[in-house]
Amino acid sequence: MTGDPTERGCALVTGASRGIGAACARRLAASGWAVGVNFHTNEGPAVEIVAAIEADGGQAVALAGDVSKQDEVEEMFARLEAEHGTVLVLVNNAGITDDALAVQLREEEWKRVIDTNLNGAFGTTRRALRPMMRARFGRIVNIASLSAVRAIPGQANYSASKAGLIGLTMTTAVEVARRGITVNAVAPGLIETDMTRDVIDDGMRQRIPAMRVGEAGEVASCVDFLASLQAGYITGAVVPIDGGLGVAAIAPPGQ
Repeated sequence: MTGDPTERGCALVTGASRGIGAACARRLAASGWAVGVNFHTNEGPAVEIVAAIEADGGQAVALAGDVSKQDEVEEMFARLEAEHGTVLVLVNNAGITDDALAVQLREEEWKRVIDTNLNGAFGTTRRALRPMMRARFGRIVNIASLSAVRAIPGQANYSASKAGLIGLTMTTAVEVARRGITVNAVAPGLIETDMTRDVIDDGMRQRIPAMRVGEAGEVASCVDFLASLQAGYITGAVVPIDGGLGVAAIAPPGQ
């Protein structure tokens, strides 16, 4: 694609009312994209993100929708397309946890996490691809997790959903590469958000080679780059954003 793709379409970030999703929405808006800020239940924070983007001179719209329900995905895309054109950037961030040891994990807890984290990403990806193929440009960035590749007891459902998301990323990337579409994933480690702030302790920080937790804005910066024209030759990649935790065999000694 030649020219500025932000003039031809828009971006959609799922689960964008807080945390990593909200940071991604704001960063993409700062790069010139009109952004759909998807939420499921947290309408107030999503509206606040939209207001913040608009106050900074950007364009955004809050979009209600449960990504695990395809009819709501269709409605969300239709509204965004009517206001801002083709969705050329899709960030699959919506995700939930429902932790328990595998032997105690109930079927509904397994299914709920898989339906949102993996099936939801598949549904939005499938819906986005045909318009992207017609435009011969697209950027899909999936928010995976260090949990996909490193065992964390109590997260069998979450780990499986994020590992599946990496598989979806790689396969889809190969299928659409010749159409000017890239599909990548980022795999955050410990990131300070509203959901994690109260559970991260000094012991966790000590196990990270970088000796600190990450910030949502650091994830958003990587997502923004992968959505850019400059990242057009990167596809099928999984980028760890974890301060070295994923490649550390053991926690480093105090230094």
